[in-house]
Amino acid sequence: MSGMGELSEERIGRLKASALARIDAVADDLFSISDWMYENPELGLQERGAVEKLTALLEQHGATVERGIAGLETAFRARFDAPVHEPTVAILAEYDALPEVGHGCGHNVIATSAIGAGIALSAIQAELPGAAIVLGCPAEESAVPDAGGKIPLVEQGYFDDVDAAVMIHPGTVDLVPTDSSLVAYGLLFEFHGKPAHAAAAPHDGINALDAVIQTFNGISALRQQLRPDVRVHGVITHGGTAPNVIPPYTAARFRVRAADPIYAREVVDKVVRCAEAGALAAGARLEWRQYIKPYQNMIPSHTVADVIARNMREIGMEVSQRQREGSGSTDFGNVSHVVPAAQATLRICGEEAGWHSKEVAASTITSDGHQAIVRGAKILALTAIDLLCRPEALRAAQDEHDRTAAPVRARLQEIAAVGD
Repeated sequence: MSGMGELSEERIGRLKASALARIDAVADDLFSISDWMYENPELGLQERGAVEKLTALLEQHGATVERGIAGLETAFRARFDAPVHEPTVAILAEYDALPEVGHGCGHNVIATSAIGAGIALSAIQAELPGAAIVLGCPAEESAVPDAGGKIPLVEQGYFDDVDAAVMIHPGTVDLVPTDSSLVAYGLLFEFHGKPAHAAAAPHDGINALDAVIQTFNGISALRQQLRPDVRVHGVITHGGTAPNVIPPYTAARFRVRAADPIYAREVVDKVVRCAEAGALAAGARLEWRQYIKPYQNMIPSHTVADVIARNMREIGMEVSQRQREGSGSTDFGNVSHVVPAAQATLRICGEEAGWHSKEVAASTITSDGHQAIVRGAKILALTAIDLLCRPEALRAAQDEHDRTAAPVRARLQEIAAVGD
């Protein structure tokens, strides 16, 4: 972590004013891309149209874009000419949609806020004592196999030279969450039986659908003996072909979540045993694997979160003090294990819309959704400026991360030892 040193408050103020003005100037371009993404939702690892539009606008404003990074066709890294390359703040973009629902998690808002911030910072990059980059992260939703685009970015070193990572996420309230998220595993179970005529000779078959149904029943019974924070939920992805044929093949996907990484691994073992029991009961053969690498629990940086909250107030927002009810999982958790990381949640709709819904997707193209894009871009840009221009903030964030992440990494090593 190096750079040109701390800047005066007056100079920081001028840099921030320039960044805010640039975001206002490109707001219509950001709205246009976000609305296009709403009309043309793309699943994870297939976000070609969105990436083309996002990176084209970044390049139009002077970015050098590397596409297809970490072996992912729709991942990218955008850099800007800068006299100083350390320290570095990464602004993260997500842009995948959900099946049938579309952008019911508002990733079109996330993506356009991120590139808006990058464009704003590109205009002042020569004056910053450090660098800002935009990382395009595909497939955050666990809707496709091998989802979790941030995980290979972490594993292949794209955060090795990053000193802090920030992003925004749409929601139903304006806040900076400092709670953790759930560890999440993705399990694929495939059951192999034997076909037969369901009326003339069912006794000659082995019903793979019975195996998957018994797996669901076993997991339902298991839930009574699990800790309150655990979530196990799944869908049958293949249940057979015709009702007059004993199904010879069925498949199901499950997500297993828990707050504690050690206990999450224990629950995975229990769920696998339910599938083994279902296969045994039906006489079927089971094959299973993890179809997604584990999403780790979020280790939020309170230091970075405080900077984000101050900048939310600086642009006139009221920041809620209450934390979220319930918790999900995100591959941003994997990022938080290696660098200080935090995000803002920005309101685009009320709680009546639910989440992961068509109502949420529709909210992204309303005035509230557009306002969240501009606000998000401004929050991210101002936060990056503060972190780059105030060395003590990044030092404090790193010190905090050393205290909070090291014990978690030790626990994950313990998980690996248990797995061995």
